Amino acid sequence: MASPASQGGRPRLPSLSQLRAFAAVAEHLHFREAAAEIGMSQPALSGAVSTLEETLGVQLLERTTRKVLLSPAGERVAARARVVLEAVGDLMEEAEAARAPFTGVLRLGVIPTVAPYLLPAVLRLVHETYPDLDLQVHEEQTASLLDGLAHGRLDLLLLAVPLGVPQVAELPLFDEDFVLVAPKDHWLGGRGDIPRQALQELDLLLLDEGHCMRDQALDICREAGRDENTPVTTSAAGLSTLVQLVAGGLGVTLLPRTALRVETGRNDQLTTGYFADPAPSRTIALAMRTGAARQQEFEEFAAALREALRGLPVRIVQG
Repeated sequence: MASPASQGGRPRLPSLSQLRAFAAVAEHLHFREAAAEIGMSQPALSGAVSTLEETLGVQLLERTTRKVLLSPAGERVAARARVVLEAVGDLMEEAEAARAPFTGVLRLGVIPTVAPYLLPAVLRLVHETYPDLDLQVHEEQTASLLDGLAHGRLDLLLLAVPLGVPQVAELPLFDEDFVLVAPKDHWLGGRGDIPRQALQELDLLLLDEGHCMRDQALDICREAGRDENTPVTTSAAGLSTLVQLVAGGLGVTLLPRTALRVETGRNDQLTTGYFADPAPSRTIALAMRTGAARQQEFEEFAAALREALRGLPVRIVQG
């Protein structure tokens, strides 16, 4: 058979119609049955297969008056054709999902000081309101999340803001106060009017380097007038460990209100105290790439999430 036909010096590529026609013949080994399956006339089917053979430069079928057989080359091409057609089918399904909001995969990145306390509400919202959304959660520190967002590994982030990062748009969800957590019988326990200045001399326990909440707590201490040379004991990789250290009498710490019930509710060796207004606080938001293709979808998701979080001890930010 002649070498593959070409236009302008470049080999012609087979069309999907040709591959579909040949795959049908390869399956049925019968032109009439193959034509009926794909809704093509028998002459058109035969012509498509002949054109494919010309395009590829190999004989795919052995035709006799009584039956159709695959040549050795035809068997190999048939296997490849099925793979190509399946891949095209997957592509079309993906495009269809992309056209429909709240379907397909959503890769959500969450910081560790948010994940355990907000994910139940997030997962309930997705299950009840967006059942066709394939939510994939990644718990990482802020720097890693921002890198994942910038490089397309993640679609949306749930974290503390402001970030001050170019090309990242923030969708604020709520503000929440920090609460002082101290060992049982601590002199600040039970108070609702703790001045920020009380942080100046306390033995403060914070999270390890890399956690944004550590930086927030240090900012609060600086605003309270704490000397930067006053030592801060850094001993914990997570809030649960931090709280256990406080219960053991090693110092005090700051917890966001959303974490308070989970982290202190079962420990009778702890006491809490609330700051006088305006209490130190943080803002939690969704973050996306500026101009993201799913921007409208993410904005709608943020609005729905604000409503879902109204039962928490937070101040919802109006979108």
